[in-house]
Amino acid sequence: MPFSFNGLQYIVGTPETVEGMRGLKALRPFDDAVIAFLNDLSGELRKIREYPDVATFGFWCRKAALTQEKAKIDDLDERFGKGIVFHSTPSNVPVNFAFSFAAGLLAGNANIVRLPGKPFEQVDIISAAVRKLLAEQHAALAPYIVFVKYPPVKEISDAFSAICSVRVIWGGDRTVAELRQSPIQARTTEITFADRHSIAVIDADAYLAAERKETIIQNFYNDTYYTDQNACTSPRIIFWTGKKKAEAKEDFWRRVHETVKQKYTLAPVQSVGKLNALYSVAAARNIKAEKTEDMLVTRLVPETADGDLMNYKYNSGFFFEKEIDSLAEIAGVCDLRCQTLTYYGVKEEDFRTFLEETRPAGIDRIVPMGKSMDFSLIWDGYDLIRQMSRRITVL
Repeated sequence: MPFSFNGLQYIVGTPETVEGMRGLKALRPFDDAVIAFLNDLSGELRKIREYPDVATFGFWCRKAALTQEKAKIDDLDERFGKGIVFHSTPSNVPVNFAFSFAAGLLAGNANIVRLPGKPFEQVDIISAAVRKLLAEQHAALAPYIVFVKYPPVKEISDAFSAICSVRVIWGGDRTVAELRQSPIQARTTEITFADRHSIAVIDADAYLAAERKETIIQNFYNDTYYTDQNACTSPRIIFWTGKKKAEAKEDFWRRVHETVKQKYTLAPVQSVGKLNALYSVAAARNIKAEKTEDMLVTRLVPETADGDLMNYKYNSGFFFEKEIDSLAEIAGVCDLRCQTLTYYGVKEEDFRTFLEETRPAGIDRIVPMGKSMDFSLIWDGYDLIRQMSRRITVL
């Protein structure tokens, strides 16, 4: 069969399902059957307590939320899915594939989803729930859904790329370059989510005045340590504004360390990696390492913060930290690779003034601390529903 290869596992669907996708009629964006399926998937996944990221996806894809998203699109009557979407999803963020898949389905398409290569219980849970629903009340959507796993074999990527109308690539620049070796059709749309970095801005005075500091710390933990800073949304540089910066930093990092010590396990290989990253940046730039009692939290204070600083980023609780007097001072790191800015205590009008005055090349999202991983159908500046559907105008 054309879509059977050594090493290719079908987790949802079969080679015959892929073959049949080429003759499917496109769905309309936000098709009622799709919303019903995702709402039932939401019901299955919101029962899961041990994996907050699974529950978060379940909450995101409930009918009430999707209906609100549908209302934001003003030309649905003229739109249809483009055909087949081939999603290549990241190996280090377990639930990313589910959001990508849901966006492709909501846009009206059949979907071939390459699951993370690493074993994740979250992936198994979501895949099992999808199989269950397709085998029961949502069998009509089974021809539109395939989940696969395979090693980096070009021949397999070639086969899926050749038939897709949209190719979505999540991963680093190297992943994008590798997959671009697999040809796509001339009119295929390609959406790439390559290497990005994110930053955070905290107003010291607002932090010190906050009554529920434990909530702020937990939100920061969720943005960073929960994914080992592997998510592109995880802040790498923490900027401090306000007057009482020293006092705020002392209290903030003490609380962060306490939380990390309770909830996080740092493997020896991660500690070695952090040390290597520290020595690399220290050899290249003027930088000061803040004294800490262990390797759970690594804080580096650069003399200057610019785009080059992100060439030395690392994960597992590896932070650059910089005091600033105005938001204009963060412009240097807001290059094309800068994706999300999370914040605490900074006013919306201050961000709008910053954007108007500096017009940064980067920053796609400015969100409150704790919301960095909240998925939106507009992501990295892409309007996913419009990018993955086509508009037919009738005059």
